Amino acid sequence: MPEDPVGRQTPAQGVLPTHDGATLLWCTVCADQRGDWCAQERVMSLLRDIWSDPANAWVVGDFLLMPDHLHFFASPKDGPWVDVENWTSFWKARFSKRCGNPAWRWQRGLFHHRLRSERDYVDKGTYMQHNPVRAGLVNNPNAWPWKGRIQTIRW
Repeated sequence: MPEDPVGRQTPAQGVLPTHDGATLLWCTVCADQRGDWCAQERVMSLLRDIWSDPANAWVVGDFLLMPDHLHFFASPKDGPWVDVENWTSFWKARFSKRCGNPAWRWQRGLFHHRLRSERDYVDKGTYMQHNPVRAGLVNNPNAWPWKGRIQTIRW
């Protein structure tokens, strides 16, 4: 009888801080049911406010809203450790309370990728900036209005 294959069936949970450099993540959060409500001024404004305060246990750098998901860079703030899953749940709950639209819901969890090099950081940033072009929403990444930066995060 063959053994079950060894390997991960679901994405890893949790991120532990490193002691030899920055802990920097590239994250993706999707709208529930892949709704197409994310890329608009109200959503961008709410996220800016929430990520600045009270959801400031992680620092958000560059971010980009697509119609059905968002990408952002994040790094933990100095102080008591808050894992990225708890922080994400917190800001999603705040968003839901403040948005005033019950259809604007986020999927549970998030996808995150720990950046391990400057090249990785540049590649993810380039991918993020060109996402609206690949989706056929604009011809030039600079023409996409639904992006910004909360704080500067550098590799």
